[in-house]
Amino acid sequence: MTQRVKEILSWYGSDNPGTLTNLTRLLNHGKLAGTGKLVILPVDQGFEHGPARSFAPNPPAYDPRYHFELAIEGGYNAYAAPLGFLEAGAREFAGEIPLILKANNHDVLLDEADPTQALTGSVKDALRLGCVGIGFTIYPGSAQRFDMYQQIRACAEEAKRHGLVVMIWSYARGAGLSKAGETAIDVIGYAAQIAAQLGAHIIKVKLPTEQIGLEVARKVYEQQEIPIATLTERVRHVVQCAFNGRRIVIFSGGVRDTDDAVLDENRAIQAGGGFGTVMGRNSFERSKPDAVRLVNTIMDIYNTQPSQVQIPVLN
Repeated sequence: MTQRVKEILSWYGSDNPGTLTNLTRLLNHGKLAGTGKLVILPVDQGFEHGPARSFAPNPPAYDPRYHFELAIEGGYNAYAAPLGFLEAGAREFAGEIPLILKANNHDVLLDEADPTQALTGSVKDALRLGCVGIGFTIYPGSAQRFDMYQQIRACAEEAKRHGLVVMIWSYARGAGLSKAGETAIDVIGYAAQIAAQLGAHIIKVKLPTEQIGLEVARKVYEQQEIPIATLTERVRHVVQCAFNGRRIVIFSGGVRDTDDAVLDENRAIQAGGGFGTVMGRNSFERSKPDAVRLVNTIMDIYNTQPSQVQIPVLN
């Protein structure tokens, strides 16, 4: 085990050996094994956005087995998906890629100002399928947020008791936030802090913009001169918001974009001390050869470029 992996495990001192073992499995799998970085393939978009919107650009992706193959061939650390997709391939690909069960989901059949998520999987499902952990989405900013916080508290308690890793998708969303405000730097930092306080081992947030979303936060950012002008600086600040870098923070890959744009974002994540990316639509909406080629280049970025983030060490 590398020193970096040992260091990361030391941040989770309250967890049992089973959870630490599964976290080690994630950190020691794939082409980034041992680096402390993670690139995870998430495929919950069929549920969250609809099958045609998600898979029509690359029709082989309608088949759940395609995503197992992509995760394995691409050298990802893990594959995360809802119950149905995992059940469709967990036996055939058993042991070949660490799995994360996305335990709650949301659809877009109804336009909602304050969305919530339904529980669609359980810790027992995750254990039955041989998963290393569960994934869970919360919407800080939604009027439904407290129900989601209570749900993940209960699910996380059960997951940790059984030795599973807890990963939280923390996406600010709700009637009180503008669309631009959902990715404002202060809002994203707040979302990362909330996920850390809820006990997440791994936190997934969107890449932040330079905008300040909450007027009550603007004075602090201006008076303290928190650097947020570049994406690298904003990534560094979000990592700082998650217990000063002592929680794993990875960033959403977002909608499909050009290769150059995706690579530039990952260079900024690496330079800002981010732990990696969760790359779905920028993977499975491309042909498999193109997706593998792109993700291999991303992994080269995390393997070869030193992180510039400096997290203070307390004496």
